[in-house]
Amino acid sequence: MTRFISYTTRHYDKLIQAVLEHFEIVGITLLISIALAFMISMLVMEHKRITTWIMRVSSMIYAIPSLALFALLLPVTGLGMQTAILVLVIYNQFILVQSFTDGFTAVEPGVLEAATGMGMTRNQIFRKIRLPLALDTMIAGIHIAIISTIGIATIASTVGAGGLGTILFEGMRTQNVVKIVWGTVLSIAMVLGVNGILKLVEKRIKKKLYSNAGQKKE
Repeated sequence: MTRFISYTTRHYDKLIQAVLEHFEIVGITLLISIALAFMISMLVMEHKRITTWIMRVSSMIYAIPSLALFALLLPVTGLGMQTAILVLVIYNQFILVQSFTDGFTAVEPGVLEAATGMGMTRNQIFRKIRLPLALDTMIAGIHIAIISTIGIATIASTVGAGGLGTILFEGMRTQNVVKIVWGTVLSIAMVLGVNGILKLVEKRIKKKLYSNAGQKKE
């Protein structure tokens, strides 16, 4: 216990830095991942063959162990955060593109035909019908992607990207129990904290969507 307190008081700045680096990796990754997946989903949502092909390729990549994919990209992108972000963005496409396209294509054909008959353009149909109805599925996919990214980002320290993995793996390498405990506890705390916040956000968004839908019916 004395060792734990001593390390914490002397190296609290390193712990804070690791947490901030982890948030930075996750934040940048998600911004790029969501934007890229949204564009891909918009382009392929009406082309089932292309969607199937993209999902097969992304599922094959997703099946590759993260450490192996980091190693494959090292000769091209080198050590650092850029390699970690690239790998995480690639992994997220399998989750996000699938959830986005499922949401966009879940609309009943009759609803789309009625909207077209009312004179709505494709852009209006997407903004006013497809997107609102797809939000529930999209949010669920983003939730999974965020939790997955936080976990895999821990391994990113092996390519010099920083984050909580730096403390965890350094502790494992030097057999320092205090570092192992801190790395593990902070990683779990981040996942649980973010997961709790995301659930609250999802509830509020769903409540707002359902209330809006009820008002439109009235």
